[in-house]
Amino acid sequence: MNYALKRFGQLIPILFGITFLSFLLIYMAGSDAVTELYTNRGVEVAQEILDERRAELGLNLPFFTQYVNWLWGMLHGDMGISYVTGEPVLAAFLRKLPATLLLTALSILLTVAIAIPAGILAAVRQDRAADFILRFCSFIGNAMPNFFVGMLLMQFLGIQLELLPVISSGVGLKSAIMPTLTLAIAMSAKYMRQVRSAVLEELNKEYVQGAMARGISNRVILWKNVMKASMLTIMTLLALSIGSLLGGTAIVESIFMWDGVGKLAVDAINMRDYPLIQAYVMWMAVIYVVVNLAADLLYHQFDPRIRLGGKQN
Repeated sequence: MNYALKRFGQLIPILFGITFLSFLLIYMAGSDAVTELYTNRGVEVAQEILDERRAELGLNLPFFTQYVNWLWGMLHGDMGISYVTGEPVLAAFLRKLPATLLLTALSILLTVAIAIPAGILAAVRQDRAADFILRFCSFIGNAMPNFFVGMLLMQFLGIQLELLPVISSGVGLKSAIMPTLTLAIAMSAKYMRQVRSAVLEELNKEYVQGAMARGISNRVILWKNVMKASMLTIMTLLALSIGSLLGGTAIVESIFMWDGVGKLAVDAINMRDYPLIQAYVMWMAVIYVVVNLAADLLYHQFDPRIRLGGKQN
């Protein structure tokens, strides 16, 4: 408990630093949000109306005053009002979040189902045909960016075979198949190599050789010893992926018109909707801080070397 509180206390200044820097960068962007708002609507208004609108939004205040007002509201659950829709930012995020949560869960499950068995098989069959084939597939998967994989899936599964909708028609399992595949292919290719390396590292350790010498079966050694020791690395990789996916994969969501927080952020950037942009940055910062804290706690809990080292310090 003391370790968790200590790590959490160390991460709080990072969160505040991220909010300050992001707010400063948005402030220095040089683009006037009110002017952009009326320009996107194709409306010309007098300068007096523009000045009045800026005063309503608090954009005429000094930088530090704007930041303190935003931070105070954020700490009380008020993340501001969208410049474009006039809707509370928090309500907009909560409305888009279920779509991102569904896509995250499906992508992680599919990645685990592909990467872990493939990585174990490649390690056990090191330098054999299965290993070479899986590593080749991994290279191909890593070489293809998400947008290219997404377009290939749209072409073959959506247009030629007409098995799946090209554009998401709603937050449903059928619409989620192609964006899930797009994300899982890239992550599986990357994590398969990581799993292979972690398993190989354990297989080459002396305790494995000793267990083999005692006549313990390879299956028991693999699943009861090697995989247990390798799971910390695997869990850390998955935790980082969950953080990235929860932040919304903007490119994939935009390609498939998946109505999640990633697409919300892209639309906000295009419309210069600064409260939504700032809220998205804050959401990403919180996700990564929480995920890194969870990974640290997992290591501290399951790795005796880190736990004992912490006590000695």
